[in-house]
Amino acid sequence: MSIRLGYQIPNFTYPGTPADIVPTVLAQAREAEANGFDTVLVMDHFYQLPGIGKPEEPMLEAYTLLAAIAAATESVQLSTLVTGNTYRNPAMLAKTVTTLDLVSAGRAVLAIGAGWYELEHQQMGYEFGTFTDRFERLDEALQIIEPMLRGRHPEVDGKWYQAHSTLNEPRVRDDLPIMLGGGGEKKTFGLAARYADHLNIICNASELPRKLDALAQRCEEAGRDRDSIETSFLAFTMIDEDGDAARKMQREYLIKTGVDYDNLDDDARAAATDRMFVGSPDEVAEQIQRRVLDVGVDGVTINLVPNGHIPGVVELAGKTLAPLVAS
Repeated sequence: MSIRLGYQIPNFTYPGTPADIVPTVLAQAREAEANGFDTVLVMDHFYQLPGIGKPEEPMLEAYTLLAAIAAATESVQLSTLVTGNTYRNPAMLAKTVTTLDLVSAGRAVLAIGAGWYELEHQQMGYEFGTFTDRFERLDEALQIIEPMLRGRHPEVDGKWYQAHSTLNEPRVRDDLPIMLGGGGEKKTFGLAARYADHLNIICNASELPRKLDALAQRCEEAGRDRDSIETSFLAFTMIDEDGDAARKMQREYLIKTGVDYDNLDDDARAAATDRMFVGSPDEVAEQIQRRVLDVGVDGVTINLVPNGHIPGVVELAGKTLAPLVAS
């Protein structure tokens, strides 16, 4: 697996009716595939996230949507960013991802994290538990999922999950990639060192050097070669041929999400925009190169929350960023 340039679709608030949403998503996926993106990713949530919109805004179930994207594309890898472990029985999740791999002719990636959005759990009846609970569950889940993806039959009699010689047939391969997502330097990175092919680091860009050092330490503790695990970073990207238009888009986006951008001091403004990469194509390329790739991260996944649904924007981003990650 190699995720060098991913396109995440986290926003489904588009002009038109609900019937227009999936065609708009598929158009973005096809545009990404045609313009240098190697992976298309969607969120595994049921409500819209606070940093993007209101809970009642449109949100689609991830694996149903990925199956639709599989049918509309030919070469891009398909993944969540990331699956919330608390939402599914782990054996069922392994079966779901394996079926997506079959549907897509070997293009699925299992991306998983501990889960964090408490409102979804409360309102939909999923057990949320404590921070410790959720990471215990994720560890046990991976003890079931990893062997099922590899053609083995797990035996787990855990605190949270059970599996007894569990079958997972058919499979088209025994090396379906596993990606962990998160920013926890001890628990998430420790699990990544034990189980993952790839780690998507969720943090402020300014924290990346420390995160990479922590990952190296977790790999050393696990007896693993650090170079055997790939890394990527999720970048909130706002790009326009006119850099000033992109910066106006950023300001409007922050105000919509409750950030009083105009009244922030310099330090607060820097903190509020630490994950954002904004401007003209040349400006965005320079920011991604300097703030992410030059630090030592292998690849970048971007989203285009305000305008990715507009035809031509994904193409512009792909043509801007693909040369940075070309091998």
